[in-house]
Amino acid sequence: MNEPVLLNDFKRLWSDIETEAVSAFSRVGQSGWWILGREVENFEADLARFSRLQHAVGCGSGLDALEIGLRIQALPPGGKVLTTPLSAFASTLAIIRAGGVPFYVDVDEYGLMDLRQAEETLASNPDIKFMLPVHLYGHSLDLKKLECLKDTYELSIVEDCAQAIGSRSAGIAVGSIGQVAATSFYPTKNLGGIGDGGALLTNDQALAEAARSLRDYGQSSKYEHTRIGLNSRLDELQAAILQSALLPRLEGMILRRSEIAAYYMEGISNPNILCHGAPESSESVWHLFPILVKGDREAFETHLKNAGIMTGRHYPFTMPEQEALKRVVGMPEIPPLPRAEEYARSQVSLPIHPHLNQEELDRVLCAVNSWCP
Repeated sequence: MNEPVLLNDFKRLWSDIETEAVSAFSRVGQSGWWILGREVENFEADLARFSRLQHAVGCGSGLDALEIGLRIQALPPGGKVLTTPLSAFASTLAIIRAGGVPFYVDVDEYGLMDLRQAEETLASNPDIKFMLPVHLYGHSLDLKKLECLKDTYELSIVEDCAQAIGSRSAGIAVGSIGQVAATSFYPTKNLGGIGDGGALLTNDQALAEAARSLRDYGQSSKYEHTRIGLNSRLDELQAAILQSALLPRLEGMILRRSEIAAYYMEGISNPNILCHGAPESSESVWHLFPILVKGDREAFETHLKNAGIMTGRHYPFTMPEQEALKRVVGMPEIPPLPRAEEYARSQVSLPIHPHLNQEELDRVLCAVNSWCP
């Protein structure tokens, strides 16, 4: 019997990076310095260069990076933050933890925040001065349009790049339009570590310095606390492994993901499966390969499972449907969100990790194309 085709294969990844990762572990252990040392500094410098930004600040998670990004831009208590209803809960949770209130607009046909609706919302709500757009699935939003919104409505923006590091829109790098960007090193991400981690990125030195203070208890110097901060420091060990074993491979892994996405797009011929692909202007890094299923999604998932194909749902609930939001004081009235709800009800993610082989890709296509609702 064939081995299952996994959404992520960390055993294959480890086989690929083991030599460099073990060497990084040994290097950190022998250094005698395990928190906020040279490894973090070196990785931050390399990450900033890769991202085409001037500063990177390692954090304990992508969620923390988002929250810090809002706080260093002085999000006021109860301040409205325009964002997407279709994302990991961290996008909304960061707004709430920073003291703000999420204000939702629907998504477009690709599952990304609809910037046309965002403009309409901003025009009719002049009190909205913050925005947290998400580059979902590895696709980039239209960054020229985002920049236009930023300038026209004088917005403070935190770009959620957790799924899209390395992505571009018409040659413009994600994370370069907002005052701040955030990414995640959760293991499933394109640049994932062996544990939790994240980073805030910016071209503003003052914001970078504020972020470094907030991640370390709000200290301006040892034992001098000038801000109410967090304990959110990227570990030396994670930084060393990311820099030595994973960041050097990232461009190659992005290329492989793009090849797999193209193979799927060309090969899926089932009329009951919708593949919207990526926006025309987006140079996607294909963190996920989302499809929309016409008919019984659970039956489709069972069909693939019986063929040994693992699938995922990203994401089965829109943010307003989450029970936790019912406890948030000051939530505005939720507008109609038909496209986000369609994605939540019918989206399925196919395997697209860079260690898939040709036989596995053909098995995925065979299973997808043979399904009948």
